[in-house]
Amino acid sequence: MLAGVVPELAPYQDEPKQLPSGGLGKDAFLRLGFERRGEKTALIDLYRRAPLLVQQALYFDEEMPNLACVPIITTSGGVLQGDRYAIEIELTPGCQAHITTQAATKIHEMDANYAAQTQEIVLHEGSYLEYLPQPLIPHRHSRFVSRTRLSIATSATLLYSEILMPGRKHYGAGERFAFDLFSSTVFAVRPDGAALFAEKFIIEPHQADLRQVGVMDSFDVFGNVVLLSPKEHSESVLAQVEPVIDLASGLAAAACRLPGDAGVVYKVLGMESHAVRAKVREFWSFVRREVVGAELPKEFLWA
Repeated sequence: MLAGVVPELAPYQDEPKQLPSGGLGKDAFLRLGFERRGEKTALIDLYRRAPLLVQQALYFDEEMPNLACVPIITTSGGVLQGDRYAIEIELTPGCQAHITTQAATKIHEMDANYAAQTQEIVLHEGSYLEYLPQPLIPHRHSRFVSRTRLSIATSATLLYSEILMPGRKHYGAGERFAFDLFSSTVFAVRPDGAALFAEKFIIEPHQADLRQVGVMDSFDVFGNVVLLSPKEHSESVLAQVEPVIDLASGLAAAACRLPGDAGVVYKVLGMESHAVRAKVREFWSFVRREVVGAELPKEFLWA
């Protein structure tokens, strides 16, 4: 189905010799529906199909004790050729949630077909969502396509991030930009369908030199963060971001406005994931203080 709307998938329509694409065990589905219960946000609608798994909402954030924290787990150890993932997330009015993944998402080497993920995120009035997955690691010859649709009310806030590694950078002699295809599309609309913005990346290292100035240059890790929030919040956050280009430490970052007063997009380039994640965390702290008036929790020792 995706092949008709994602032309870059045309070379990868062959079927694996193993399980067929999208077959049993390869058609993961996850639905997360949140509702306000008193002061607390509750996960009241949970449907899961392997290899995606969520067990329950947790409340471990000491700075926001009523925040529903949900880690997404995969039981397969990574994304395989022929996998089709679908995720639906909905926050009803006044909900507050934090969603992440239990570890980096490994996109394994492929010799046939591709892997795909579709995401549908819906935020109703006054809701607040932090959707901050761990980094994506595309292995050699992997092909991965992601399409994310965001529907957000004017008074809601969404912080959405995607961190892309160059591959298994420290595996063997190093594996930088050896994947075949990484394609990511994010587009946002209002509840009535009015378009806010769309952004698409198609990365094919074997087709173009990623080391060009204006692409990755000497950097390895790419962080892309989208903040959709009322104008007064997004403008305040934007004013706190200081652009940086520090080639000595291997870091560059900057933010700009999205069309139609939709919010802010923040981009980070780095040599190592920890530096990029630190800048994303800094931006996250600006958002949380501005929108909900809370600090970030302390990082876990193993983070």
